Order: sequence, then structure tokens, then C-alpha cells
Amino acid sequence: MLKILNLISFISAPFLTAILLILSFPQYDYHWLAWIAYLPLLLAIRNRKPWQSFFVGWLCGFVFFVCVSPWVRGFPGINKLSGPLGYLYLSLYFGLFCLFLTLIHRRTRLPFLIAAPILVSFEYARCNFFFLAFPTILLGHTQYLNLPLLQIASFSGAYGVSFIIMLANAAIADLIGYLMSPSPSACAEASADGPSLSHRGRGHFVFNPSYRGGLILVMILGLWVAGYASIPPTLSGKPLAVAVVQGNIPQELKWNREYRDEILTQYENLTEEAGKNQPRLIVWPEASTPGFVLNDRSLLQRMVSMVRRINTYLLVGSAEYPKFSTTPVKSKKTGNTALFFSPEGKILGQYLKIRLVPFGEYVPWEETIPWPDFIVSKKKINFHISGNEFTLFGIEDTKFGALICWEVLFPDLSRSLVRKGADFLINLSNEAWFGKSDVPYQILSFSVFRAVENRVNLVRCTNTGISAFIDPYGRITDRVTNGGQDIFVAGTLTKEILIPPAGTFYTRYGDVFAYGCIAFSIGLIIWRIFRRNRS
Repeated sequence: MLKILNLISFISAPFLTAILLILSFPQYDYHWLAWIAYLPLLLAIRNRKPWQSFFVGWLCGFVFFVCVSPWVRGFPGINKLSGPLGYLYLSLYFGLFCLFLTLIHRRTRLPFLIAAPILVSFEYARCNFFFLAFPTILLGHTQYLNLPLLQIASFSGAYGVSFIIMLANAAIADLIGYLMSPSPSACAEASADGPSLSHRGRGHFVFNPSYRGGLILVMILGLWVAGYASIPPTLSGKPLAVAVVQGNIPQELKWNREYRDEILTQYENLTEEAGKNQPRLIVWPEASTPGFVLNDRSLLQRMVSMVRRINTYLLVGSAEYPKFSTTPVKSKKTGNTALFFSPEGKILGQYLKIRLVPFGEYVPWEETIPWPDFIVSKKKINFHISGNEFTLFGIEDTKFGALICWEVLFPDLSRSLVRKGADFLINLSNEAWFGKSDVPYQILSFSVFRAVENRVNLVRCTNTGISAFIDPYGRITDRVTNGGQDIFVAGTLTKEILIPPAGTFYTRYGDVFAYGCIAFSIGLIIWRIFRRNRS
């Protein structure tokens, strides 16, 4: 009977952890569940064989990503069969995390607290693995509404928040395992490596999980109090009035020439409405212009005429041929760009998107790898070309940088813009691809981290929502709504942002915390190998 119950718990654990994690992320936002979400999985792999741990971890990851990430199957240009392959790939990180944790725990008998740096190591790997980098849905992202704890990101990025949450999960798992374990003598006889560290002196402060758990609780409360104290009730800094325009243009109509005039009229009317509030800057979403502004004289004249009427700066998302070329390039590749207009209608600058979506906007290593048709359709020939330099736009003595689409997911891009001198950031995006899903809410939660990491205001302007303002401490101060809805509605929003000096420890030094976790994890592996050889 005991074996049957053990088997049931082993099989159900990955599903239970996946469900708790799903509920921790937007739109559910039960972020407190993240603090216990990994418990079923950690207890299930306790004293299991490595291949068993890998399997339950992989299964948990697969269920989790399928339910929480329509990104993989929803990106433009990605074929139907690529989605399942993407989920199989992402699930490997969960499986490898459980595998490495089991291998180290079985040999060293260290407590499960070592799971925290191992998790961060695999999160970092998933976020930076060449063209397969997928820097979304990290454990720490669940806490975007937990403002006091969120302030850790100004030192460690999202990885530090993931570390703290996993530390809490592991401490509870260690305590449960300690209470359910046999006596010290029985454990010593059962273990080929000698008695478990958690049993060497049940009253010893270092090895008793209840004491360790208490210490970790005090540490988390200390970080929470310190974060709370660091958040000012009001901000100070240079004021700048910014307006965002949310056009709500259906994806199937955006590039249909029959609707060109209707689309442009929609944006003109909304811009006129926003102009009544006399903002210093008006922002349009990603790829909002119904044509190539720099190669279409009539469209350019209409844009210039509108800007002169409004008499303010305008940042516009558009698709253009690279730089200021007026003739198509031979490859027919366009660039996902942001154009910056002066109040007089002059184009002051252009930013060409640097980080493109693999297989959706470009083909990785297309000159080397003959990708099969079920991954890259042979009919898809008009892929984008990427930029190679960070561009700052200026309004008098205030500078800002643009992040297009999923570039807001990559912390290194935001860091680079702020280090170059950006006083605030703007994210131009079009999330109509994903329909009425959780994706806009997830991207909003990731954007909160970019603001806190660099202590800058971040303005999101999207086609169908969510367009919002985020202050340097991660507070979502306002968003475009209509009838209580914030996605798939049209509207404008003008807000005066206060711009304090930008930059943090994270801005200057980046992911040094994650590097430390990686070094610690590698050290554990070397130690395990050394102990095995000695045995």
C-alpha cells in the first residue's frame, strides 16, 4: 500500500507543480503560490534515481510550458510542427535541473537548498542559449506585483528573485524530508555514503532544517523590509509628458492595402485626440504605419503634415528598408524600425531592431543549416534584417531608447541603452499575433523588471494592448483601458513621467549574481566527481 501511495505521489507531483506555477503567473497572479510550487517536485525526486528525476522534471516542464506559453506556437512565421518541438526543448531545462539536483544530492547528501543556485544556472542557460534563447517565464517573474521583494532586481536582475523563491521551496522540502526521515542510526546504515548531513546531530544549528528554515525566513523578511524602505512614496525628477496611442488594428488587416487609408485615419484621429493634452512626445506601436514611410512619398507627406499639425515629437513603429535607403535592397529584406519625427516633421533618427525573433523574423545560420520545411517554410522569403547599433533619441536634454517587440525581454539590451545614456525606455510592440491570451500580461510583467533593474521609467505602446506606464520602482502607474478592458481596445493615454537619474548596480555589472550561481553549481559537480573517485 505504501509503495502504491509513493507511486501515485511520484506521478502526480509534476502535474501539481506545473499547476501551481501556472497559477503563479499572469493572468492568475497568485504569486504567493510560487513559494510552495516546487515542493511536490522536490519531494518526488528525493532519493530517486537520476533518470526518474529527469523524467518527472521534463514532464513538469512540458505541462507547464504548453499551458503558460502560447509564444512558442504563436510567433509569426513559425510553422505548426515547430511548436511541439519548442515545448520539448524548453522542457529539457526542467528535466536537467532535477537530474543535476538528484546527482549532487545523492552523492554529497547536501540539503536541497543547493537547488537555488542550480535553478538560476539553468534559467540563465535558457535565457542565453544562442538563437534558442528564451528569456521569459522565469520563476522570479511571478513576483512582479510584490514590489518590496522586486527591488532585489536592481542588484541581481530577475535571477535574484528566482533564487530567493527557490530557497524558500527547498527549505520547506528539507524540513518535510527531515520530519519524515528515519532515525539517524537507521539513515547511517541505509546510506552508502555515510549518514546524511541533515542527520548529523539533530540539534545542531547548521544541520537542523528547522533552524535553517528559520534563518532563511529571517533573510527573506529582511530583504522585504529593505525593499519596502527603498521605495519612495513619490518620485522626483525632470517632468516629461508622454502620450501612447493604441490603434487596435486586427493583425489580418495591418498589411492589407485595401485598409491602408482606414488604418492611417484611425491613428491620425487618435493622435489628434492625444495632442489635445499637449504631450511633449507621442508614441505609436510597432509596425503601425500601413506602408514604408521612407519609400512612399505620399505616406511620408501625410505623416509630416499630421506631425506639423500636432506640433510635437512623434516616435513611430514602422517596417522600412535598412537605414535611410530609398530603394529596395536586392535581398528584399526589410527592417523593423522606429522613426523619430521632430515637431516640424523632420525625421531626426531611426532605430533598427537588433534582436530578431528566430524563424519568425530571421533564419538562424541559414547559410549553414538546411532547415527542413516543417520548421522554415520555403515560401517565407521576406525575413527581416537586424540592426547592429543602439540608438538614442533626444528631446532637449532628455534621452530615451526604443525596444521593439520582444527586445524588452532581454535585460542586456535595456542595460546597454541606459549605460549609453538613456533616461527612460519605450517599448513598441504588437501582440495581436497572440489573440486574447496571457501573453500581453506576461510581457507587462517582464517589462516591470526592466524598469527596476535600471531604475528608469518604461513606457509600453502596443497595437492591441497592454499599453502602460511603469515607474523606476516597478509600479504600473496607468494603462490604456476602454470599458474596463485593456486588450483589443483602441485609445490613448497621456501621462507626465518624472525622470530621476538612471542606473543601478545591475546596470553597471549585469548578471554577476547569475555567474556566481553558475560557478557554485559547477563547483558542486566537480566536488561530486572528486568524492566519487575517492569512493
